[in-house]
Amino acid sequence: MDRDPTLRSDLEALIEPTSRGDPESPLRWTCKSIRKLAEELTRQGHKTSHRMVAALLHQLGYSLQGNQKTLEGSRHPDRNAQFEHLNEAVQLQLSLGEPVISVDTKKKELVGPFKNGGKELRPKGEPEEVRVHDFIDRELGRVSPYGVYDQGKNEAWVSVGTDHDTSAFAVESIRRWWQTMGKPLYPTAKRLLITADCGGSNGYRVRLWKLELQKLADETGLEMAVCHFPPGTSKW
Repeated sequence: MDRDPTLRSDLEALIEPTSRGDPESPLRWTCKSIRKLAEELTRQGHKTSHRMVAALLHQLGYSLQGNQKTLEGSRHPDRNAQFEHLNEAVQLQLSLGEPVISVDTKKKELVGPFKNGGKELRPKGEPEEVRVHDFIDRELGRVSPYGVYDQGKNEAWVSVGTDHDTSAFAVESIRRWWQTMGKPLYPTAKRLLITADCGGSNGYRVRLWKLELQKLADETGLEMAVCHFPPGTSKW
């Protein structure tokens, strides 16, 4: 470093260019490997190697990191009022002894012996064998789990669809929950309140969702109301 006083500053300039989207930047974030950094520094006239670059990066406090979802849009001025309204509607429904369910489609999953996160107890040296590549099995396909959560009874129903995640499938999941769990728990129910995301198969703009819900209401004789969460707040 004493013989090359600008090596450290030039390396930092490559790691964090002034403008990441600048086409004139010598390196982009997609190619910041240690070897490529060493090649670029060598091109600039520095005598270095990938091992020296790795050591310098460690000294500078750099490490390989993925991005993290932390940035959000501006806060809507009525956001709290929206959730207060949702909460009041749910609390009123529950106080009357009427059912309230929360619905959502979960992550689609491949069916078959595929790699999955988590661990389980197995005999030492005998892990469960799974496929090397996650290519879809044409016979087994992919499944779409659709969950129905009973907020009053703290119980849930999950339908696993082998076709597409459609509004018809979403309402069919609610229908089966009602026939199997809901009706026995709420034999005198007159009204069903549903909370849901504002997008996807149960989105507020989807006409088929409304049409299928109307069919279910006609079948069951239940009055149905849907409270959609504001955009971008389903994880709250």
